Amino acid sequence: MDVEGEPANGETNGEILGPCLTSHIDDGSAESHRYYLSRRTVLETLRDRGYSVPASEIDLSLQDFRFLHGPTPDIERLRFSATHCTDPSDRMLVIYCGPGIVKVNVIRGLHSQIANKDTLTGLMLITQNQVTNQALKTLELYPFKTEIFQITDLLVNITKHVLKPKHQVLTDKEKGKLLKKYNIEEKQLPRLSRKDAISRYHGLEKGQVVKVTCTGDITESHVTYRCIW
Repeated sequence: MDVEGEPANGETNGEILGPCLTSHIDDGSAESHRYYLSRRTVLETLRDRGYSVPASEIDLSLQDFRFLHGPTPDIERLRFSATHCTDPSDRMLVIYCGPGIVKVNVIRGLHSQIANKDTLTGLMLITQNQVTNQALKTLELYPFKTEIFQITDLLVNITKHVLKPKHQVLTDKEKGKLLKKYNIEEKQLPRLSRKDAISRYHGLEKGQVVKVTCTGDITESHVTYRCIW
């Protein structure tokens, strides 16, 4: 008992309880935790797009990540690339930007640092601050597709949310069969914006079609199709 007659930590009415919940609170830096979560989501995103991503990288624990990168990770060491499983010529590069505003000089600096630009088909830029309009225009000059994600949008994998319907990207052949089956044109399908979080997760382009399957405890499974617009 403590001085005021309250049970001591871990003891109630003579019974020994487990450790206080405060002992489970993450005592590492919030910065390293943020980088860890976003990196895991990026790896899962690339895997779901068909890129070769080792399971050991996705399953890396927070403790192991901090052991490798410390409390203040070096964004240069977080940079990595991945090759598509079915197309070795399809290579995606992932680069983290610092906490400052992303200006033209930052984009130009990144471009000069990228090796083997000719073999690169896509760049995923993870930012922690706003990107200026001039910087965005400079990115448009890159000879490969560039995608920008705010690090705060990557702390959770939205496709894992229990309320989020399952989205399956159709191949061109599957899309053709669907349109032929219902005798319709793609413009007659319900639309899904390219800016939608799911579209961005899968890196979808205009004209692609996704199969959306909704399931619930009350309603039966419901399937619909949406065309990226």
